[in-house]
Amino acid sequence: MQAITAVGLDIAKSVFQVHAVDAAGSVIIRRQLKRRHVLTFFQKLPTCVVGIEACATSHHWSRELKAFGHTVRLMPPAYVKPYVKRQKNDAADAEAICEAVTRANVLFVETKTREQQSCLVLHRTRHLFIRQQTAVINAIRAHLAEFGIVARIGRNGVMDLLEIIADSSDSRLPEVARGCLAALSVQLRMLKAQILEFDRRIMAWHRSHEMSKRLDEIPGVGPALATALVASVADPKAFRSARNFSAWIGLVPKQHLSGGKDRLGSISKQGDRYLRGLFTAGHSRSSATPRSTAPSIDRGSGRYWLGGRPRLLQSRWPTRSPEWRGR
Repeated sequence: MQAITAVGLDIAKSVFQVHAVDAAGSVIIRRQLKRRHVLTFFQKLPTCVVGIEACATSHHWSRELKAFGHTVRLMPPAYVKPYVKRQKNDAADAEAICEAVTRANVLFVETKTREQQSCLVLHRTRHLFIRQQTAVINAIRAHLAEFGIVARIGRNGVMDLLEIIADSSDSRLPEVARGCLAALSVQLRMLKAQILEFDRRIMAWHRSHEMSKRLDEIPGVGPALATALVASVADPKAFRSARNFSAWIGLVPKQHLSGGKDRLGSISKQGDRYLRGLFTAGHSRSSATPRSTAPSIDRGSGRYWLGGRPRLLQSRWPTRSPEWRGR
């Protein structure tokens, strides 16, 4: 049997698919593996190149296989898809991964450390609580509107509604509805307290990392964005230029170039949605943080809203100064 040079591993929750080839491209192994047998299989395998799609749990498996001496390359699923033949199944996916990992023009994803993924869990959990907070606020407003009780937009309006719910002498709200809305009020206060606690944890993580503190010195970048960048970007040297980094986030315009005609559209929105939300918070109504709380910088004729952070995590931004002119 020829020596295995490349392996395509299609990861899953329970059943994994392996596709291994030699230097000539001949198939050596094509089989399924149960989750409990994956590490044992690769531990016995001679060191080789292992390709994995950069998806859920991929960084964990990358770290585990690297410990055995294998060269692990994570690839975006979009780069693997062109090599999938006809039917969509685990065997075809593993074969496509094995084919893509041997191509020289495929871009690979750097493996994140456990510490980086821990910081990302902080950000994702906080973001989940913010979405839940928004859902609870919308529910309170909608339920009270059914009884003709409305309030102004913003957090002050929400506080007015909570006072109405707590006032048992207000006859506009039936007792049955008041009991339900009181439960939502308790849930809202708990979410607010949890969000503040995660703000403190992110700030503590920020203060303990030199790279995050260096990024915080950039005008318009605060602890929230700095920690998210440090946790998301495993190797900054993987980007050849600032535009490549912007394209990875999804902040470059869509290109429609044909017949020598250059037509650029809106931003592509391809890439890391969470980072893009931190960079562009305040530009759209879908932002988690209102415009009134997002820091801004006057730059010429326009106002640029940066960050989308609560007051605890707002960055230090400068007033207009000579070094900002011409940028």
